[in-house]
Amino acid sequence: MSTQLTIDLPENLVARARSIAQRAGQSVNDLLAESIELSLKPWGTASDSDIHQCADHEVLKACDLELSTEDDCRLSELLQRQQAGSLLASEQTELASLMQVYQEGLVRKAEALREAVQRGLRQPVQP
Repeated sequence: MSTQLTIDLPENLVARARSIAQRAGQSVNDLLAESIELSLKPWGTASDSDIHQCADHEVLKACDLELSTEDDCRLSELLQRQQAGSLLASEQTELASLMQVYQEGLVRKAEALREAVQRGLRQPVQP
């Protein structure tokens, strides 16, 4: 199910979206919908980020979340290729997906650390 929504976007953003959509072989609407979804996913949903209902051992495990070695290496490689301007169109989706996983992990880890400190399972992080 979808809902139609009308928004005003700057012309330069629309031009970028059209260019990327054309290179990716998809419609601008689909590209923007996917982009919005990807940008909102790290915020999770109430059920996804409800760390305060987890058992102590689950909270502590979430405090130590990290990307797998393979994903971490691939993310670094794709980011380097992007910075060098040599990222292939086919790799853009892979990079976006890995960034999403990374961001979701960071949010989950931060929530778990806050919960662990509140429960007295961990000491507060010192700057």
